Amino acid sequence: MPHAILRQYIHPNISARLGSDSKVCVLSGREIFATLGKEKSIVMACNPRISHVVPGIMRAAEELDALVIFELTATEGGLDGGYTGQTPEIFVHTLLEQAQRHSFTKPFVIHADHITVKDSSEALLTDALRLIEAQRAAGFTSFALDASFNPLTENIRIVSTLARQMVDAGYGLEVELGEVPTVGSETCLTTVEEAEAFLDGLAKNGVIPHLLAINNGSHTGNYLDGQMVQIDLERTAAIYAMASARGVSGLVQHGITGTPLHLVGRLAEYGIRKGNIGTLWQNVAHAGLPLDLMDTIRRWSRDTGRDIKYATGVFKHDIDDIPEENVKLIAEMAYREAREFISAFHGKGSASRLAGLLGSSRCG
Repeated sequence: MPHAILRQYIHPNISARLGSDSKVCVLSGREIFATLGKEKSIVMACNPRISHVVPGIMRAAEELDALVIFELTATEGGLDGGYTGQTPEIFVHTLLEQAQRHSFTKPFVIHADHITVKDSSEALLTDALRLIEAQRAAGFTSFALDASFNPLTENIRIVSTLARQMVDAGYGLEVELGEVPTVGSETCLTTVEEAEAFLDGLAKNGVIPHLLAINNGSHTGNYLDGQMVQIDLERTAAIYAMASARGVSGLVQHGITGTPLHLVGRLAEYGIRKGNIGTLWQNVAHAGLPLDLMDTIRRWSRDTGRDIKYATGVFKHDIDDIPEENVKLIAEMAYREAREFISAFHGKGSASRLAGLLGSSRCG
């Protein structure tokens, strides 16, 4: 039975919260990425800045027997709740509550995306360690360390310092090289040589990540009118070949919102194993909010001159208290989007494939 096999791999830091009778299956990213790295499929990673999309995503994953990742960045959900109003504890509690309520039984990962350290100061390093500790205590099972703003040698030093506890405790580990820009800004693609030096430097310090996030030409956020999606697939494949030879399970694709599904489906052939989707779920939630609330949010964005995403935390109480008909509408729209992306990612059946591969070496 797949669930019996997978339960053996629920990380200790979350198992106590679930209880022995729970069917909720939160795994470490280590198990998923290390086991499925050779398969040409992508695990969908969702940033639910507005939690009303979560039931729809879970429903799609349940129906398609698919693995899924739920994640927030440090700016989306840090110690102070970030710009979404979700602290690590609130985020994990929300996911577990929704999984229980909607009888979600497929394996998923709770991932801390973009734990960012923008310079080499001890203050920022301490802040990152405090955030990681809070995320571990809340029940996160996978972490992405992002010191890509720094020179290569500092990136290696910072990541090595933060990663030791991840490696020792059996968490999933993602690292980043080459900051992915927002739409409309300049980009500097990651080279094979940079990635090789980065991974070799980490390996010398005893750190072999499961995933490597790179800049291959994608952008985060909504694409502008007339903006072309330009992802360098040949460069991506070359970096993957080099990285896999060094024990890395796969690459991470940022900026999938707005990327055509036919291109999304090809990314797995070039080494992408985790596909991050953030802004899409925000768009879905906004489309289902009551019109008067959405007008208020847009007005706030215009008046303050700030990106509309920053309104999420400001209006969190109003968003959380929308009528049930709007909640159901958002969940239904999220369900449809999630089904399309899971299918395009070749993720259908990935939960059973994971159980089969793990069961072949350790049955329960």
